[in-house]
Amino acid sequence: MKIAYLAGANSIHSVRWIKFFVSRGHEIIWISFAPSIPEAENLVKKVKFYEITPSPLADINGRFAIRYLPQAVKQIKGILRAERPDLLHVHSAGTYGLAAALANFHPAVLTPWGSDILLGGLIRKFSVMFIVDRADTYTCDGENTFQKLIGLGADREKIHLIRFGTDVEKFRPVQHKEVEPPLGGSTSKTLKVISLRSLVPIYDIETLIKAAAIVLKSAPNAEFLLAGGGPEKEKLENLAKELNIESSVKFLGKINNEELPRHLQEADIYVSTALSDSGLSSSTAEAMATGLPVIVTDSGDNKEWVDNEFVIPIKSPEVLAEKIIALINNESLRKSQGARNRQIIEEKNNYYVEMAKVEKLYENVIKNS
Repeated sequence: MKIAYLAGANSIHSVRWIKFFVSRGHEIIWISFAPSIPEAENLVKKVKFYEITPSPLADINGRFAIRYLPQAVKQIKGILRAERPDLLHVHSAGTYGLAAALANFHPAVLTPWGSDILLGGLIRKFSVMFIVDRADTYTCDGENTFQKLIGLGADREKIHLIRFGTDVEKFRPVQHKEVEPPLGGSTSKTLKVISLRSLVPIYDIETLIKAAAIVLKSAPNAEFLLAGGGPEKEKLENLAKELNIESSVKFLGKINNEELPRHLQEADIYVSTALSDSGLSSSTAEAMATGLPVIVTDSGDNKEWVDNEFVIPIKSPEVLAEKIIALINNESLRKSQGARNRQIIEEKNNYYVEMAKVEKLYENVIKNS
């Protein structure tokens, strides 16, 4: 197949998706509004890569560069006319989705990321309805996104619930990991609590830092690792200082995907304080595949994946602290939760199985177009 992707080369989700289809020997056209991240540098050499400039994406201050959208659409149309792909797959119902809708190429598959259709006001809703109307088929990774697509006018029969999937070979438990609780006795073992969510409002890292302050009163050897970049870093660093816990909260910055398995293997507990998710977030799934106990908010499809004892209300630092302390104090609980999580991901969220479903979908869409 000759597959065109309108997808950000700065998105690890798109990088993983496209990598699979390159490995399968398909001819790939990749159109992006952003330059490639390090994880994509080798991949872009194996495809026909087009970076649209000037980019119609929002700038660093959040301003939408709408004036560049018509020019971007014109470039996209030209590329698609020249390349004549069998199918166009659009990642995100945001700017990429709008550009695809205006380019009006068919057949087109649309994959919303989650917040791009789950959140937003009335104007945003009408924009997304237009984007959804122009697509022929849809994939999504969560029941909440599935239902939202129906509400936006998508034909239920054309929506396919397919997970992003987790590479269970890459993300796997470390063997013979020695973990001792830091409370009582003579041990000074540091237990590490890790978050992989970006430092942006929707992931509410503030709640995790407030919970950390509570946890550290009874577990002073605990360490909190915040692996992600974003505009709220300075604000969150100041909050840690105000709470006098800055020595126990480490801001690791954005971590290269190749380094993520090691960081997860060295951690003991994973936390996500997201205010909104579609399905199960990739970072939570990766932590589960690594065999970590996870504590997540009641958003997306988390209750379908995570032991509900460790699914907490959003913006609840006290409840989060209670759950973290319970895991710190109980090594057997950490191990049993970690083993459960690994098994669930192996059985229900395997990257290779999910991408094979997408490949079959592509074949059917092309056949019926």
